[in-house]
Amino acid sequence: MKVRVHVSLKPGVLDPQGRAIHHSLEGLGFTGVNDVRAGRLFELDVADSTSDEALDDMCRKLLANMVIENYRIEKVAA
Repeated sequence: MKVRVHVSLKPGVLDPQGRAIHHSLEGLGFTGVNDVRAGRLFELDVADSTSDEALDDMCRKLLANMVIENYRIEKVAA
């Protein structure tokens, strides 16, 4: 089973990478971009028997820093 885990900073947490991207977009002449938040995407290929609880545990223990980040698990159709 293919799984995508989207990790992003919680609202209110400073995002210097997003800020730099926003500044660069403005410098390149792109207008209308109000804000940029950077994140990470993990693609996992796991056994079909992997439970939702196990996926959640992977995120909480390794893939996301629960103090400053949120995550979303997406199961990808084959």
